[in-house]
Amino acid sequence: MKSSIIFLFCYLAFAFSLNNNFQFDTRYFPKSVNAFPFDTPAVKEGLPTPLPKVWKTSNSVLNVQNSGFVFESTGSSCDDLTAAFERYYKILFDTPGESFNKDYSWSKAYRQKYGIWNRNGGIGALYVNVETSCSGKPMPAFGMDEDYTLNISSAGAKLEAKTLWGALRGLETFSQLVYSSSSGQMWYVNETMIEDGPRFPHRGFLVDTSRHYVEKNILLQFVSALSMAKYNVFHWHIVDSQSFPYQSRVYPDLSQKGAYNPQTHIYSPEDIADVIEYARQRGIRVVAEFDTPGHSLSWGPGQPGLLTPCYGSDGKPDGTFGPIDPSKNSTYEFIEKLFSEVSQVFPDQYLHLGGDEVSFTCWQSNPDIKAFMVKAGIADYVGLESYYISRVTDIVQKLNKQYIIWQEPVDNGVKLAKDTVVNIWKANPDPSAEMAKVTGKGYQSITSACWYLNRVAYGENWQSYYACDPQVSTYSLFFTPSISLVAALVKCRGQRLESNWRPNGSTGSCVHHRCRLQSYHVSVLVFECD
Repeated sequence: MKSSIIFLFCYLAFAFSLNNNFQFDTRYFPKSVNAFPFDTPAVKEGLPTPLPKVWKTSNSVLNVQNSGFVFESTGSSCDDLTAAFERYYKILFDTPGESFNKDYSWSKAYRQKYGIWNRNGGIGALYVNVETSCSGKPMPAFGMDEDYTLNISSAGAKLEAKTLWGALRGLETFSQLVYSSSSGQMWYVNETMIEDGPRFPHRGFLVDTSRHYVEKNILLQFVSALSMAKYNVFHWHIVDSQSFPYQSRVYPDLSQKGAYNPQTHIYSPEDIADVIEYARQRGIRVVAEFDTPGHSLSWGPGQPGLLTPCYGSDGKPDGTFGPIDPSKNSTYEFIEKLFSEVSQVFPDQYLHLGGDEVSFTCWQSNPDIKAFMVKAGIADYVGLESYYISRVTDIVQKLNKQYIIWQEPVDNGVKLAKDTVVNIWKANPDPSAEMAKVTGKGYQSITSACWYLNRVAYGENWQSYYACDPQVSTYSLFFTPSISLVAALVKCRGQRLESNWRPNGSTGSCVHHRCRLQSYHVSVLVFECD
């Protein structure tokens, strides 16, 4: 059951990868290896994650001049691109706390003055050409262009992209291609040509902060790990029955009375803005989920009259509560006011509305619900569910938002708008039949059934996640795996992003990326790194 996952409920939404015409051609460059008198490479080459659409590399090794290395914009420039240059300089050369601006400016002026951008066959700069304007804090969005090309040779290194988002993916790849010597004193990169872009337009990872509260700084670290694996969505399952950590300005009692602790276990509007901005700078969307009418018990204490009172066999209230009461106009007035605020706090065009695991038992026991159904001409409880979802989705559409729901309303025959995105999670291990049903009704689908965390296993088990391919079904428009509890397995659980499945050949890449995460001080599971 989805509700049984206690810690982090994670999945890869609309899985992003690289398309099937993967190429690896070492013949592209001469197989000569430059000799360096001072040090030798610790590994043969850097490994990009996930494997690019086209990756042509060679054994020709170039020295990366870290003491004066610069990123040089040759096209559109903006604050976000400059910030990315600063970030990747520190990532490349492991300089936490170093004053980047001073060092970077000095290096650039020094190299311009003495004309030594490529010294001794090495690389002293990465030239970055972004074609379209990136000024004004643009927001990442579904369908954004993330394509890029990267060419590294003795003549220099050049990254080209139409958009800021493509440049960010290319900068990440470049940082993964550069590797250090065994002593850590010198840096190298192999001559390389890469053409890269998304296989699917939306990749994501869900974190459940209701069942297990996660501090903001950990969420930021998690977002950093997502960017390293080229994900572009952080699906924030921010509230659920267990707690309500979202701090609402219009309904402050929701967190005051529904959070685990209203002082320490909440996300203020400022906290949320920090997470969204941190993610935006890395080309990652933040999609919030407010799951109703079920999964809403934590909403009740802060909003009396919202939940349905349950009745016992004696015909009297038994003191328990069920899903949100769909029979009251006050319910929809509350939803409209809350979601109006939420739509401003979370600027992404999509809002996840949940809609899963709605038990009809409490509704069936309540005489007021029964009377409402008779008056409204609603024949059964599926019809009542349909009534609630229809009214809520109408509210969301009036707020100029698109929405995602879990699969149960479709399974129950609820009538939905044709632009509904349906998230499939129950059809494990083969979701193709459910995808065919959902898309056959005209809906777009997200498939997460193959990647649930409650499939507990010991040892290396990423192969089973990697084996699930969205393209086994011609019906699926989008693809969503659930991955792991921690950032260490972001890449390995999403390894199916590679164009060709190589169950044995991908192990080294997984370990390589986990070690990379550890070296960047990202929390990981226990494993061995040299």
